[in-house]
Amino acid sequence: MKVACIQSSAGENYSKNFNQIIKFINLSIKNKADLIITPETTSLITSNKKILYKNTFNMGSDPLLLKVKEIAKKNKKWILIGSLPIKDKKKYRNRSIMINPMGKIIAYYDKIKMFDVKLPNKERHKESKTYIPGKRLVSVKLPWGRLGLTICFDLRFPEIYRSLSKKNLNFISVPSAFTKITGQKHWLTLLKARAIENFCYIFAPNQFGKNTKKRETFGHSVIISPDGKILKIKKKGIGIIYADIDPGLSFKLRKVIPSLN
Repeated sequence: MKVACIQSSAGENYSKNFNQIIKFINLSIKNKADLIITPETTSLITSNKKILYKNTFNMGSDPLLLKVKEIAKKNKKWILIGSLPIKDKKKYRNRSIMINPMGKIIAYYDKIKMFDVKLPNKERHKESKTYIPGKRLVSVKLPWGRLGLTICFDLRFPEIYRSLSKKNLNFISVPSAFTKITGQKHWLTLLKARAIENFCYIFAPNQFGKNTKKRETFGHSVIISPDGKILKIKKKGIGIIYADIDPGLSFKLRKVIPSLN
């Protein structure tokens, strides 16, 4: 199994973000990835409500989602859109969407933990003003094993991952737009901890760079083995990391150290 994690640099220009991510998805297919994962807020990063409203759609009409479904079907690929802002009444959902090789949505997960913080550099984020939090854990059966779906700030809540791991997972996705200031301190440490605690591969594509005047993301997209080893990492810039995965390793390690029991 070959996994591709895309590190992009989305901002407030929907069309630019669209073209960037489609380019990287097609490149991942060219490089024969079996599973392709994009970061959180793949289509748009903004705190401007007018820009958000103009460039956010229902599940059935989002242009990026429709295009990725078409690509998945044409190329017979599994593609996880790390997340898109999806309209839900007067608010939005931060939604991770799994598309199968027939171009069908087979699962989606709404981010549970909202990023409501005031950072030391005076950055403020209040996701709960914009997004409705999800209420359910989601995992999906792939041909190589079971994948648990999480998004960014969920990473700080180990109980989410322990509850997911009880579903006999092989892998967990953590698509993110993790900020630079917190990423420098905590990103890799938390990801490695979640991998080791749950004996799962971690697939964590992150946004990178100066996304808006008020937000800068950390990059360092990474693929981590169930024993906490970093298999591939992209610290800076935009691009793709790939790793060949042994899906059975998760369960081999659980037999050696039965901490999940």
